[in-house]
Formats: sequence, C-alpha cells, structure tokens
Amino acid sequence: MAAYDFDEPSATHRQASSDAPSQEPGYDPNHVPDSVKSFVVHLYRHIREKNVYEIHQMYETSFQAISERFFKDTPWPSVDAVAHYVDNDHVFCLLYREMWFRHLYARLQPTLKQRIDSWDNYCSLFQVVLHGVVNMQLPNQWLWDMVDEFVYQFQSFCQYRAKMKNKTEQEIALLRQFDQAWNVYGVLNFLQALVEKSAIIQILEQEKEGLEQFTATDGYDYNGGSNVLKVLGYFSMVGLLRVHCLLGDYHTGLKCLQPIDITQQGVYVSVIGSHITTIYHYGFANLMLRRYDAFDFMSSNNVNKMRLKCKCWYVEAIREFNKILLYIYKTKQYHQKSPQYEQILKKNEQMYALLAISLSLCPQVKLVEETVNSQLREKYGEKMIRMQRYDDEAFTIYDELFSYACPKFITPSAPSFEEPLVNYNQDAYRLQLKLFLYEVKQQQLLSGVRTFLKVYSSISLGNLAKYMEVDESKLRTILLTYKHKTHSVDTDGKTISNADVDFYMDDDWVYVADSKPPKRYGDYFLRQIVKLEAAINDLDRIKLD
Repeated sequence: MAAYDFDEPSATHRQASSDAPSQEPGYDPNHVPDSVKSFVVHLYRHIREKNVYEIHQMYETSFQAISERFFKDTPWPSVDAVAHYVDNDHVFCLLYREMWFRHLYARLQPTLKQRIDSWDNYCSLFQVVLHGVVNMQLPNQWLWDMVDEFVYQFQSFCQYRAKMKNKTEQEIALLRQFDQAWNVYGVLNFLQALVEKSAIIQILEQEKEGLEQFTATDGYDYNGGSNVLKVLGYFSMVGLLRVHCLLGDYHTGLKCLQPIDITQQGVYVSVIGSHITTIYHYGFANLMLRRYDAFDFMSSNNVNKMRLKCKCWYVEAIREFNKILLYIYKTKQYHQKSPQYEQILKKNEQMYALLAISLSLCPQVKLVEETVNSQLREKYGEKMIRMQRYDDEAFTIYDELFSYACPKFITPSAPSFEEPLVNYNQDAYRLQLKLFLYEVKQQQLLSGVRTFLKVYSSISLGNLAKYMEVDESKLRTILLTYKHKTHSVDTDGKTISNADVDFYMDDDWVYVADSKPPKRYGDYFLRQIVKLEAAINDLDRIKLD
C-alpha cells in the first residue's frame, strides 16, 4: 500500500510547516502595530460603506502583505486588542477572528484549544448570518474562503482526533469535555441551514425562468441589500459535496450539488478556488461511484439491437477534468501572485492523476482536448501504458495515483478513550482504496477484449472466446459490460459511444467499427500561442544594459 500522510497545511496557503509552534516566544497578543490599526480601521469603514472593491483589495492584498511582513511565524493581534478600534462591533470582531484563525492554521500549528475556539467562532458567525440582520456586502473570494476553511478545519480536526496514540491526558480530557466541537452533524447542519435559509435553490430555479439575476451579478446585490447569506448558501452546496466526499458518500455529495449546473457558467467559477474544488470533487465522486442508469435491450437474439439507456459516470469525470485542466492551462499564469497559486498547481497535478486513472479504466480519448492529452502523456504516458496490463505492477500504479490524488478521507466518529489508545486516521483511506482497487480488478477482462478488438476487423464469437479462454456465454456478458462502460448519453438524450474501439454484433460475429478521431488544428495553434506568450513574458523580464 502506498505511503499516505493525511496531514496537509491550511486550505488557504498550504505552505506552512505542520511542526511550527503555535506561538513564537515573545509574541504579545495585545501589541497592535500601526499597520494593523490602519488595516482594521479602513476595513471596518469599507465594510460599513459596502465598498466591495476596496474590501477585496484589503482582504486579498493588504492582509497577505501585513502577514508576510509582521506575522510570518506568529498569530495576528488578538481580537480584544483591536476591538476598540472598530467600535467593538460584534460582527466585525467575528470576521476578524475568522481571519485570525485562518492565518493561524496557515502559518502555525493550532493547539486543541485553538481548534475548539475556532469552531465556537464559526458557530457564532454562522448564527449571526442565519438568524441576525446582516446588512453588508463581502467579496465572493472571502465568502468562499469561509466555507472552504470551515470544511478544511473540520477535516483537520477529524484527522487530529484520530491520532490517539500520542495524546496527552490534558488533550484527552479536552476531547471528552468538548465532544460536540467539529461534530459531523453540526458541520453538515450549518452548511445545510445556510443553503435552506438563503433559498438559493429556489433562486437558481427562478433564474432559469428569467426571474432572477444571481449569476449575471455574480451574486452581488446592487440594490443596497446584502449578498452574504445568498452567496454563503451557494458555496455551502460545494462545501456539502466536499464533506460527503471526505465521508465516502459520493451519491449524497452529487445530490447536494445538483442545483448548480456545472455545464454552464455559474458563480462558482468567479473564484478560482471554488471552481477547482467543485470540479475536483465532482469528478472524483463520479469516478468512485461506478454507477450507471438503466441498461436494457429490446431483443435477446441480437446484441446490436439493444437499447442503451446508460450514462457512464466515468465519462462525466473525464469531461469535467478535461475542461478544468484546459482552463488552468490557459489561465494559471494570471494567478502566479495569488496566495492560492501553490494549491492551484497541486490540484492541477492531482486532477491529471485522476484523469489518467479515468482514461485507463474507461478509454474515452475523444473527450480529451489535444492540449490536455499532450500534458497528460508527458506526465503519465508511460504509467498509463503499464496500467493497461492489469498485473501486479499496474495495481501498484493505480494504488500510487489514487493515494496521491484522492481527498484526505476522514472518520467522523468520536474515538474510543479506552486503553490502549490507537491511531485510526488512515482507516477511511484504506477502505476507499480497497473499494477502488476492487473496481480496477473488475476491469481486467475488459482490457483483454479491447486488446483483441484492436487487432481484428471482424472475428467470430467462438474464436474470440477461445483466445480469451472463456465460454461464449461469458464472452457475451463481457461484451455487454464493455458496451455498458463505453457508452454515454449526450445533452440531446442520444446514446453515443465514446470508446476508442467500438464494435457491433451480427449473429455470432463481432465487427469492429473503424473510427479515426478528427484532427484538431485549433489545439495546435492554441499551444503555440501559449508558448509564444510565455516567451514574450520571459523576454520582458530580461533587463538590457
């Protein structure tokens, strides 16, 4: 089994060392530098004035710059130290603490007490949004980061709690005392409550009828209202997808995302982190579901008369991975200065690994753009060839790529405090890996069919069965399964084949259809344009004497 480490840095920066102390010696939580005073005063004023542009600039640029200069290895000043600069405003102090804890997770290693305090702060903040009167507009980036960090800290807490072996008596006492902190039902309830209270599902339905302009305005309210509840509710649907993926409940996760039509432009694409997270978890859920709709046929005599009513979920994964990878390829140069740039690159590599797995299990080369396919072959071409063999080496590669690219699964249940204490942080991962490798092994016979179909233009069932060392009835089942896994339903409801090798049957003969993919000249020019832009940027950076 591949080595697997469940600890990773915070969702915002991801570059901090997990071994850093929670507070550096000499850190004074009550010391407020002038730049911090100016920051909180101006941010507070812009929030009161609903100046979204200035809020975004301060949140994205100023906060990061001050953190890098003054608080690279320490937390920001405590909320009590800055509260009097903002009229002790309760909501602003909750927002400040949310940023404070996010910075702590990004730069340092939070203590158990700090993890619990962060949970309490999220509870208070979401209670205000759900039950109070919030008359402010915040940037989509900040609202997405709230949901993203909320789910990340839940995941981090579950992983922390699952490592019981080296817990101190004080830590165990705190876990017993605060057993409701980061409880899975509490996390799911808050996200679901935000979805329901915001009425975002109804808003998206009305938008289809032309009665709402939520997507057109990126969720902002230009009539003096607030965007906070609506956009938090929207992003909470993505958060629910992510939580259910971490729990291994892929069907429920996809159901939570259903109100968002990811085939269309939506508010989720307005924030690069939201866009990537949505497609990554959507694609992974489809990959793991291994699920198909009804598959029935009209005649028991001729297989070629069967009526497919299937939708290959591998195809959905491949299609969406292809689109987001092409998008990142085109736009990643514009995010180089973003604090999320490292995370964008990491998710990009993980999705290439998932795409390699998907194409190896269900060859759908026609769905992959030439640009993406070129990058994929460069990264995993050799491994994908070996993955087609379905021997021990191939299963090792599947194990390796899955372990690298899968989410950090969690066990949400409370630990046993009875001696001896044991770690169970990898149990969920091992279970998902076991289920995945079981599906891979089921693909072995299908790989044999594909190999023979590539060689012949036509072959009798008897000869093919003999070559594959199975009887004819078993072969028919294998051929039906192959058809099942390589057909999908397009947007018009038509059943189409996405296999690189297709066939049909007439009586006891198998005929291979000759399908050559059309050349895509546009992709070639696109790659050359990107290379030219990169060369021009390199030349611009050269200083001539």
